[in-house]
Amino acid sequence: MKKVDPLAPRIVQQLAVFLENKPGALAAVCDALAIAKINIFGLTVSDTTDHAVVRMVVSNTERAMAVFESYGTLVVESDVVMIQNDNKPGSLSRIAHALSAKKINIDYGYLASMPSAKKGLLIIRVTDPKKALAVLKKLDAE
Repeated sequence: MKKVDPLAPRIVQQLAVFLENKPGALAAVCDALAIAKINIFGLTVSDTTDHAVVRMVVSNTERAMAVFESYGTLVVESDVVMIQNDNKPGSLSRIAHALSAKKINIDYGYLASMPSAKKGLLIIRVTDPKKALAVLKKLDAE
């Protein structure tokens, strides 16, 4: 049996949760996930005048979907690529060039790391997740 590298780039499910754009809405989502013992690995919030779209990658997508649906919250699941990348200048540029060379568009992404951390977490939505994963695994091996 082949051992899977837990740090290797991989395709994961992202949830897009549609919430009212008001104080406390995100807190309620985080409370519900905490009660269900679901960890949030990545999160971004996009606001509009009447609602917010909270995109997140969590430790248990199926259970999180069930939690949101039990509250009647609109949630949409999609594939994204999660990458642990170096926290240094040019790291994202290297990834973007590798994907671009294979005609893979980055629709959007989010990343974070502490300034002192050696690695960060990058989550990207791309036009072809499987093709992107192959490119990124090859790039990771270089």
